[in-house]
Amino acid sequence: MSQTTTFGVDGMTCGHCVHAVTTELSDLPGVTDVAVDLVVGGSSTVSVTSEAPLADDAVAAAVVEAGYAVTPRRSLL
Repeated sequence: MSQTTTFGVDGMTCGHCVHAVTTELSDLPGVTDVAVDLVVGGSSTVSVTSEAPLADDAVAAAVVEAGYAVTPRRSLL
């Protein structure tokens, strides 16, 4: 059963930002889809669909690797 996790990412301002975050999150094991709703000047919404729950630290590390900051997230079954 796949699971979608939604969280905010601060600091994204353009398509390049979206691409960087999407690429890093897509590299996490089990991730099947990443969707970003870009909010310039605010907290963008990122939804990650995966085959199993993702570890908070893995998600945060991927977003930081892309150069941005994660805000609290919530899981949707």
